[in-house]
Amino acid sequence: MRKYTTGKFAQMANVTARTIRYYDKCQLLKPNYIGENGYRYYVDADLLKLQRILLLKQLGFSLEEISPILMENDFKSFQQSLLVQLKLVDKKIEHLISLRNTLKNTTKFIENNNINWDYVIELIQLINNDKAIIEQYHNSTNLNARIELHERFSTNKLKWFQWVLEQIDFKRINRLLEVGCGNGKLWEQLTIDLRHREIYLSDISKGMVEDTKNNLNNSNFSYLVVDCAQIMFRDHFFDAVIGNHMLFYLEDIDQGLSEIHRVLNPFGEFYCTTYSSRHMWELTELVQKFDPKIKLSNTRLYEKFGLDNGKEILEKYFEIVELHHYDDKLIVDDPVMLINYILSCHGNQNEVIGRRMEEFKEFVQKRVNKNEPLVITKDAGMFICRKKILK
Repeated sequence: MRKYTTGKFAQMANVTARTIRYYDKCQLLKPNYIGENGYRYYVDADLLKLQRILLLKQLGFSLEEISPILMENDFKSFQQSLLVQLKLVDKKIEHLISLRNTLKNTTKFIENNNINWDYVIELIQLINNDKAIIEQYHNSTNLNARIELHERFSTNKLKWFQWVLEQIDFKRINRLLEVGCGNGKLWEQLTIDLRHREIYLSDISKGMVEDTKNNLNNSNFSYLVVDCAQIMFRDHFFDAVIGNHMLFYLEDIDQGLSEIHRVLNPFGEFYCTTYSSRHMWELTELVQKFDPKIKLSNTRLYEKFGLDNGKEILEKYFEIVELHHYDDKLIVDDPVMLINYILSCHGNQNEVIGRRMEEFKEFVQKRVNKNEPLVITKDAGMFICRKKILK
């Protein structure tokens, strides 16, 4: 095993020794070992980690964002990381080509003492879209981490997405809209015949819609970017609308429900899922034992729209509102997957854990393992709503 001093390691990677020492201080890239002489030594395998740090930093990630990505550093995770980085680089290239073309077109108009304001608007949007590449990576990665934990460790043999589809009466549906489709996971195991049906999968995030289209690769679906506050379809167009764990993300739930009500036909149904305050409370208890400042959500989503208050909110728009509970719990014995889930949450956990990632990993590993799994309560369900005509 070849070993390198900090200076030699930095020279090989064409970075400064100060950079390597800073990554060490941040606990992003610790030396392989420290000699009796106090020298810090790195080995070839550390080059894999350094490559990931440097490229992710170049792509626009902060050091705090990079830290959880580096949790696993074996060859398999390195290979997966390269594929993710390749996808990000492709998106970056595509973005830069569009930016270059718009800059050239704008320059031509200015040379002719003229300004095409459409190009200026496009230029501003493209500059802002550069940040959206990183945001989309986070959204997609976080969503996958949350889905994976539930799919692997749920005790109910009927998985969540299968259960959701079983609640839907497809016999009465020819036109269906899903709002907030995420990555399209709901439709991966679909068994019904889609012929002669119109199924529209929508999300407010263009990146999520692209992910859904790529993941499903099914031309029987229509893929749309839709803001639930202003659905572009005409009145009474749909037989059913699905909102799977999404209503609590709306800035104005009443506006969203009003639009959903409007596009449903007089006999249409709205299927929406959520959870209660009891859902996964053990996870909050776990992280707050590590640091009481950690909040896994910046807002209590179940207070905005949950199992306890959902019926009252929905009854303003629908004649009949029925609640169906999903009976399940998680028994988690894999600390890495649990950490991935925790880091995917919408709270301040990444800021608090930050450079204490190694300490946090040890903390979770001591409490969750094959011999001592963590049992996590699940309290989720679906409201099935039948329409009424608003006065």
